[in-house]
Amino acid sequence: MTAHRVWRLGADVDTDALAPGHAMKHGIDVIARHCLEAVRPEFAREVRPGDLIVAGPNFGIGSSREQAAAVLVHLGVAAVIAPSYGGLYFRNAFNLGLLLLTCPQAETLQDGDRVELDPAHPSVVAPDGRLLACEPVPGFLMDMVRAGGLMKQLRQRFGKERSQP
Repeated sequence: MTAHRVWRLGADVDTDALAPGHAMKHGIDVIARHCLEAVRPEFAREVRPGDLIVAGPNFGIGSSREQAAAVLVHLGVAAVIAPSYGGLYFRNAFNLGLLLLTCPQAETLQDGDRVELDPAHPSVVAPDGRLLACEPVPGFLMDMVRAGGLMKQLRQRFGKERSQP
């Protein structure tokens, strides 16, 4: 397993913090530059592909803007780990191929920790070796993540079906 850097956020991170309203008139590349600027001004500049967000409860509350999940995919975030999520955000994230792990012990992880992630058996290995169990992710949602999102999954599926006699 690969070690991932943790970006620790608090509770109730809303979709406006992820995709600020003032940037919504632009494309995802510009919106991503403003991701979390009100909470962690350095995030968009310093996040690296494979990094993880670990947050408190209610991650992604607020509006239904799918850009709030799309920016994290665009920035290369491997997964978000939190005790709970806003319902609309949860569905948007998986539709866009972003893995969300529901982990009651997420808040025991610290900013900058290097953790291992096992999405096949949803769990996180903390730096001290503790295994933090996460709720199971239904297979159809994991299939979406592996495909890179619902639209890519559908293109793969229908492209294969069309080519068969």
